[in-house]
Amino acid sequence: MIARVRRITRVLRQLATDPRIPAPVRWLLLVGLLPIPGPIDEVALALAAILLLFYRRRVRRILADDRSERD
Repeated sequence: MIARVRRITRVLRQLATDPRIPAPVRWLLLVGLLPIPGPIDEVALALAAILLLFYRRRVRRILADDRSERD
């Protein structure tokens, strides 16, 4: 479980710094990674996830790269 959370956090960091992802989506990802109490960070991550549907190929590529680095 802890490994999965670390992997998701690592992938979100890569997505948040990727210049091919529009800035508003990257900002939502960054806000979602902050330890803000309450539902604000969860809402930001949910919105970013919905918007990242338009960038599926990039997300898959980052996931595949992360998976190959771990092996």
